[in-house]
Amino acid sequence: MKAVRWILGLIVMALHFLTLPRRGKRTPQHQQQVEEALRSHSLYQLPTCPFCVKVRRAMRRLNLPIELRDVRADGRHRQDLINGGGKMKVPCLRIDHEDGHSEWMYESDEIVSYLQRRFPLEP
Repeated sequence: MKAVRWILGLIVMALHFLTLPRRGKRTPQHQQQVEEALRSHSLYQLPTCPFCVKVRRAMRRLNLPIELRDVRADGRHRQDLINGGGKMKVPCLRIDHEDGHSEWMYESDEIVSYLQRRFPLEP
């Protein structure tokens, strides 16, 4: 089973890189505002997870440089995800709010929808 997952992961990554979407365009000032807002966002993910790939592709289309946290490669990120979000499931978008609390968003469709609403390409 591990070999099958490994092979499928390679296929997912190859297809992802062969079909990368174009980065969206914003004015430099608007892009800078978006990047400042994104400092409070991070995506807990696995490189070969198809649902994580879906979110990363949306991030690229929207030109959103969100910090990626690989939960397999870094045990601290995995533990943060479990402690903060309550479960080991990816993708998970962490949004740190100004009042100090963190919001943990788990579903890829919900994450993509949030990103499209919050950070549209047109101001």
